[in-house]
Amino acid sequence: MGKKWKSRTFIIPIVLALIVSIFVPFQPGYAAEKKDGNQQDLLEPTTVMKTSYEEYLAKVSDGGRKPAVDIVIDEQNLLDREKYETIRDFEGQAGTSVVSPEEGTMKWDFDVPEAGLYNVQIDYYPYKGKGMNIERELKINGEIPFRNAQYLSFSRVWKDANKVKKDANQNEIRPSQVEEPRWQTTYFSDYLGYVQEPLYFHFNKGKNSIELKAIQDTMLIRSLKLTQYEETPTYADVQKVYQANHYQKVKLDQEIKIQAEAAAYKSDPMLYPTFDRSTPATEPSHPTKIRLNTIGGDTWKRVGQWLTWEVDVPESGLYEIGMKYWQNLKSGSYAARSLKIDGKIPFKEMENISFNYDAAWQIDKLHGKDPYLFYLEKGKHEIRLDVSLGALAETISTVETDLIHLNEAYREMLMIIGSTPDPFRDYQLAKRTPEALKKLKEAKESLAKVSADLTKKTAKKGVTTATLDTLVIQLDQMVQDPKSIKDRWKAFQNNLSSLGAWVLSMQENPLQLDYLFLTSSQLETPTAGANIFASSWYSTRSFVGSFFEDYSSLGGETDKNNLTVWVASRDYGNILNSLVKNYFENQTGIHVNVEIVDAATLLPATLAGQGPDVALGVPISSPVNYAIRNALVDVSQLTGYEDVEARFSPSAVLPYRLNGGVFALPETQTFPMMFYRKDIFEELGIQKPETWADLYEIMPYIQKNQMNIGIPINGVTGTGAVAGVESTLSSYTMFLYQNGGRLYSDNGAATKLESPEAVKAFKDWTSLFVDYSIPVLYDFANRFRTGEMPIGIADYSTFNYLSVFAPELKGLWEMAPVPGTMQPDGTINRSVSSSGTAAIMLKASKKQQEAWEFMKWWTSADIQAKFGNELESIIGVAARYATANQEAVEILGWPSAVYRNLENQWKWVEGNPEVPGAYFTSRHIENAFRRVYNDLDDPRETILDYKQLIDREITNKRKEFGLHLEE
Repeated sequence: MGKKWKSRTFIIPIVLALIVSIFVPFQPGYAAEKKDGNQQDLLEPTTVMKTSYEEYLAKVSDGGRKPAVDIVIDEQNLLDREKYETIRDFEGQAGTSVVSPEEGTMKWDFDVPEAGLYNVQIDYYPYKGKGMNIERELKINGEIPFRNAQYLSFSRVWKDANKVKKDANQNEIRPSQVEEPRWQTTYFSDYLGYVQEPLYFHFNKGKNSIELKAIQDTMLIRSLKLTQYEETPTYADVQKVYQANHYQKVKLDQEIKIQAEAAAYKSDPMLYPTFDRSTPATEPSHPTKIRLNTIGGDTWKRVGQWLTWEVDVPESGLYEIGMKYWQNLKSGSYAARSLKIDGKIPFKEMENISFNYDAAWQIDKLHGKDPYLFYLEKGKHEIRLDVSLGALAETISTVETDLIHLNEAYREMLMIIGSTPDPFRDYQLAKRTPEALKKLKEAKESLAKVSADLTKKTAKKGVTTATLDTLVIQLDQMVQDPKSIKDRWKAFQNNLSSLGAWVLSMQENPLQLDYLFLTSSQLETPTAGANIFASSWYSTRSFVGSFFEDYSSLGGETDKNNLTVWVASRDYGNILNSLVKNYFENQTGIHVNVEIVDAATLLPATLAGQGPDVALGVPISSPVNYAIRNALVDVSQLTGYEDVEARFSPSAVLPYRLNGGVFALPETQTFPMMFYRKDIFEELGIQKPETWADLYEIMPYIQKNQMNIGIPINGVTGTGAVAGVESTLSSYTMFLYQNGGRLYSDNGAATKLESPEAVKAFKDWTSLFVDYSIPVLYDFANRFRTGEMPIGIADYSTFNYLSVFAPELKGLWEMAPVPGTMQPDGTINRSVSSSGTAAIMLKASKKQQEAWEFMKWWTSADIQAKFGNELESIIGVAARYATANQEAVEILGWPSAVYRNLENQWKWVEGNPEVPGAYFTSRHIENAFRRVYNDLDDPRETILDYKQLIDREITNKRKEFGLHLEE
């Protein structure tokens, strides 16, 4: 049997390749004709907008006509008004406002008296929602006008929830961030910051329409207005106004300082106060204690982020404005900001303020030795700084466009030479892909010019231009000698990844502020640093204090009578400690010690009787292993457990069940989803697969063009995959559960891998890799970004990583439920297994009632959502918390369409039972896979052989712990 399988397996790929080459030439426009059950029709269209803003303006310039008319569009122009919630005179805004929900499209019809280019202004209120930036897709007269109109971004408003407090060790505690919504008036603008003035849109004379499709979160819209953006005057023009109005310079006794960490409003909850202990000159400072004395840094770097401060000036007049800042993260370049006073940029020079790199703190007035003057009336004013790309905006935009074209050229050549070209073959790329070579040449010339311009702007060549220069040299060699492309292929791929990282890096403009100040000309500018004596004394105190200060403490009380909770991460611990102090202790009166302890310490500490009352973040396989050793409390026997269990999917609880008991509460739960590139699917003329039959149908079109499909085998297959051997089990069980199979018998005393369903699932799974040459080892994020792998299955947390890792692909990909197996009744079974972490209560605890109150509180929707939002505000969207509480997931910041896909997949998630000896299951299923993949052994015989090994270990473990054996 084994020899026959090997012989057949050797022939199958050759036969498939011949069939594919004969019947499946590359042909855009492919579509499957069948439509079976609830399977989607593969003809369903997907349109990817590729027109740039510059190309759009070139086509619709209309002679550059910009009519000087204002056209107000309000709820009277809204179609289907009765479908939407309306609010009258909301929060001081007169008239009727309309709620734009997180899903759906709103359309306004209106008349335009004169054709031409208009800016669009919007009055909106960040209505109650999920706390995310609001995003909308724009259509003018039924069409998306250009690429960047697919994403219009509107910020929310945040503030510190409370004044800064101190913990028991006198360290300042970072305040939570809460929304402080207010009406805002803004223009439709480029969310990437490449176009710094408001965007122009062409409208015809007569009837026109505007459509806003909700992509993310809810907003309240009072009105839209077609208008012309008022050009910002230059400083020279403003000086003339000063002179005409006889404005005088103020004379202050001392500068007016505004501590930057005390920002009144902010665009993002990530903009929380931070601390700096590098110098005694930071205000306020302390050599050993945490003082929240700065704001910004690496969290204040993205276009669209802003900070606002309030200042009360004592008299009307002309002031100078300065800042103490630290820009030590962008070597060879500068960070840029635009400044607004009371909502307006005072003059054009404030649109782009440059902050140059330096290793130390700097302080300066705006415009240095010849400072600009700003007229302020006596009383309160708002000063706002927005992240800007400055003079580099056009440069970065050019490089991103070059990157898009290079990726297109890469895919065109990939379709001919493949990901691992034959070094001895001439692919004749000059004849077969002349367009790709043209794109390489144009990109080379463009990048060379960008490098030269950057050198002039930054007065430095090296750090900033190294990536560009390397790629220019390589592109020149590839254009001059197309035959050498195959030899440079891997380097070219790496350089494209580097160029993508360069674009992302250049889009980021980190800046840290200590304080802002208003001053007058007769006052000396403050100094940025401390003198040598103050610095020496500060360093000495810091050094001596390090022997006595407990920097690992979270600042809470360490009373041994308190409930003790262990966590393994400092970030998690700090957030948890804050939530405990602000909510749990106030609500229950139960005091908690939150301690950071390495996860590996839990088992020996428990065996030694030194464990905690509650441990969080416990791996999915641990609770059952602790439970068989009688170390955990069966929480299903505690009061109110049924209500708590209802918070979770049954699949999330299943791994913690043993002999009728439940020995943990789920904290997180993750599962696989399918990711696919909409743009590449459109190029190939195919649609996303709903079933495995669909996937097999489109696979030749993907592989014929030298691309492939990603299905994870182990933890190195891509970011977001379930780690280690669990991902192998996750991959196999996807096929097992969709075929109606099970891993274990009812009592968990043996596996069910001998069942016909399990054998068929193993054959189907291994066949994908053996017969269809799907890769076993790959970096999914990188291959997905370049287009080598336009479709793959990965853990759903990959969505967040890709959003940050590949911003240039925004709108070009989607996360959807995995392909399923068609059932006799026409439904599609999309079953997958999950992984996660848990909270456990140690049986040795003498505070079991208090521990249970804590576990109920911790796994509640409100606290899980608060924890997730706090974690995301510190680490960013890539760290979005994968809570197991289903209500909390809906509250967290998932766009509605994405959440709907998650919800659809979650209905099919199965939990893998955990049994004594289960580590052998995942280990030997992987070994069985390797035997089939590497040695071409027969799948059925192989899985049956390994079933015996797994069952033997399970039996030994059950004997060891006195558990019931399989008869």
